[in-house]
Amino acid sequence: MKQLISYPTFNAEDDKQKIIVFLQNWFASNGPKAKAVVGISGGKDSSVAAALCVEALGKDRVVGVLMPNGVQADIDDARCLVEHLGIQYRIVNIGTPFKEMLKALQYTEVVNNNNFYFSVTDALLQNLAPRLRMATLYAVAQGVPDGGRVINTCNRSEDYVGYSTKYGDSAGDVAPLAAYTVDEVLSIGQTLNLPSHLLRKAPSDGLCGKTDEDNLGFTYAVLDKYIKTGSCEDKETKAKIDHLHNSNKHKLELMPMVTR
Repeated sequence: MKQLISYPTFNAEDDKQKIIVFLQNWFASNGPKAKAVVGISGGKDSSVAAALCVEALGKDRVVGVLMPNGVQADIDDARCLVEHLGIQYRIVNIGTPFKEMLKALQYTEVVNNNNFYFSVTDALLQNLAPRLRMATLYAVAQGVPDGGRVINTCNRSEDYVGYSTKYGDSAGDVAPLAAYTVDEVLSIGQTLNLPSHLLRKAPSDGLCGKTDEDNLGFTYAVLDKYIKTGSCEDKETKAKIDHLHNSNKHKLELMPMVTR
């Protein structure tokens, strides 16, 4: 579960420093020599998270992992980020594992006629790749010298409406951006002197060919305002945000367990 850290006021420079100190303290207790392992998509969140890790730990303790599913149209943006930061990286193409997993899921071995009905749904297709990517990040974390810690790159806006995959991009060991809305992440990114095209590109999950805002049905500007002020002029949009928030709370909670 992510432990959200909220601050009464926001100042991009001040909060950047708070995150840097937070990361330094967290790694001091949870891996004094460990590397920060960051999945690099070429978007604002992974760019800002990776840059913050570089500021906190130094570029020698940050590794980027680029994970296209076959062909990734904006792979050059991901390369631009790791080269800009000067961090080590490797490309792990999940295209073949993705296809093989689909084949394995659909393979049927008749055993006493006990097979159950199974279909490849849109939700399965959209969530399988993020889960394979998270498995890849943890494999890398276990394989790098001195070990690694996986950086969660989700922001507060995405978490609020559950716009992430459980045990996929919603997972990780530490979440430096979880307290910050999209507009705040952009402001922090500007203080880190990141290439503007990485910060301003339309957010996309890279799964279905649509932007985040197309999928959500409202803009991050509307969502950010609602999160911070409780104000949303459009009743239908407010109802949709509330529904997404309430139905996706489980993604941020500990797994329920029986108490004794």
